[in-house]
Amino acid sequence: MDLIYFSTIIVAVLFASIAVFQVLLSLGYPLGEFTMGGYYKVLPKKLRSVSGISAIILIFMGIIFLKHANVLNGLDFLPTNILVWVITIFLGLSTIANLISQSKKERLAMTPLSSIAFLLCLLIALS
Repeated sequence: MDLIYFSTIIVAVLFASIAVFQVLLSLGYPLGEFTMGGYYKVLPKKLRSVSGISAIILIFMGIIFLKHANVLNGLDFLPTNILVWVITIFLGLSTIANLISQSKKERLAMTPLSSIAFLLCLLIALS
């Protein structure tokens, strides 16, 4: 298995794991201290819907990377080169936001996850 293929699988698993986390947030689990600055233990209803949408976006992001690395067939209409770069830049910005978060839990948990995802996505985008 080559490095890009393997990296893509890891990225997809990371995105799926974070999507599960977002679903738990949207269902009202007390995990809010790990996200959005840690202002809420349980997210308010408006932010719960944002978490639900985030979960869908994360799954789509994983699909984009799987398609880009030819792990998935089909979906040839997707402009994966552009989307991979957009996602990678977004992850870089997200990593910085997690790093400077006021929430210690967010800094300690989400910064490493977003950093790993960013570096792997950058590797894939540059390949």
